[in-house]
Amino acid sequence: MTGADAPFPHIIRADQLLSRADALARPSPVPAVAGLYGWYFRDVPPGIDADGCHNVEGLTLLYVGISPKQPPANGRGPSRSTLRQRLRTHYAGNAEGSTLRKTLGCLLAEETGYPLRRVGSGRRLTFTNPGEQALDRWMSDNAFVAWTTATEPWLLEHRLLQSGLVLPLNIRDNPSPRHTRVISQVRQKAVAAALGFPIVADGGGRRRAAS
Repeated sequence: MTGADAPFPHIIRADQLLSRADALARPSPVPAVAGLYGWYFRDVPPGIDADGCHNVEGLTLLYVGISPKQPPANGRGPSRSTLRQRLRTHYAGNAEGSTLRKTLGCLLAEETGYPLRRVGSGRRLTFTNPGEQALDRWMSDNAFVAWTTATEPWLLEHRLLQSGLVLPLNIRDNPSPRHTRVISQVRQKAVAAALGFPIVADGGGRRRAAS
C-alpha cells in the first residue's frame, strides 16, 4: 500500500512524524486537543507479521490510537485526556498506563531482559524502572508518531480499523484475528508469568528523556 492510496493519508505524512525527543520537547509541538494518532516503527518488534502494512520512507505503521476515549454510555463524565497527554504517556509513562508500552515491552522482553512484573502493592504491572528505561531507548530509536485532530476521534478510529489497513498491534475492534491472536497470547503469557514472580517495589515512574 502506498502513501497515495492508503486510507486517511492526512495522519501518515512522513513530514509530520515526530520522534520521542520531538514529542517530549518543551514547548510541546503536540496540541492539547482531541485526536487520533498513528505509530510508525523503524524496526518491527519480534513476532509481528507486518506483511501488507503501510510504509513511509522505511517506517512501518503498526498501531493507531485516540485521545480521549469514547464517552461512557452510562452517563459518567467524558475523559479530558488530550493528544499531548496521551503521547507523553506512551513515550514517557509505563506499561500500567499505556497499552502500547505494555504490548511493546512484552514483545521485546527477551531482547531487553526485563519481563512484565507486579509492582508496588502488586495490583500494577510494569517492566520496573530499568525495563521501562530500556523501552524508552528502544522507542527513541524506533518509534515515531503522527496525528490528526478530531472532535470525535473514536469515529475516525473505527473507520480506520474497518478500512482494511493492516494494524497488527491493535487489539480492540481490530477485525484481523491473525494479528489480535498473536498480541493477546503474548500479553496473556506475560501477565501469567508476572503472577509467578515476587512483587517488586520499583514501579517504573515517568521519565522525560531516554537514559
